[in-house]
Amino acid sequence: MNFRITRNRRRAFSLIELVIVVVILGVIGAVAIPRMSRGAEGAAESALVSNLATLRGAIELYAAEHGGTFPTEANFADQMLLYSNASGGTNATKTGAFIYGPYLRSVPALPVGARQGSSGVAAADAAGIGWIYDDTTGSIVSNTTGAEVNGSGTAWNTF
Repeated sequence: MNFRITRNRRRAFSLIELVIVVVILGVIGAVAIPRMSRGAEGAAESALVSNLATLRGAIELYAAEHGGTFPTEANFADQMLLYSNASGGTNATKTGAFIYGPYLRSVPALPVGARQGSSGVAAADAAGIGWIYDDTTGSIVSNTTGAEVNGSGTAWNTF
């Protein structure tokens, strides 16, 4: 008779087993959440590096085709996005005189910092400007402050 009672007993998890499962899930969450947030930061950093490489390559190609002259800060977008002639004048369509370019399909947006999403280019910090460009040297950097840094403490504007 004792045998029959044991067989009909319900099987369930004990409180200790449930606590162990909750602790294991907590440990997994504590490890996984920081890794996911670092992944998003890594993606933004990769986008910044890629955008800068694209911009710098386009600037260098423009200079190579225009006798060493860099695009002007005032006409940067037009000179990168439209056809140009040897003197840097621009036109929306390719004609006999306007044989160079375009060098970019669009000016990429800044992927990091307080001005994230801005795609404008200027010589100095301004609202709506994502990139700081020096037309005397052809250098371009992100329009971020020295206080805006990646996970390892490197300022975004030093890339």
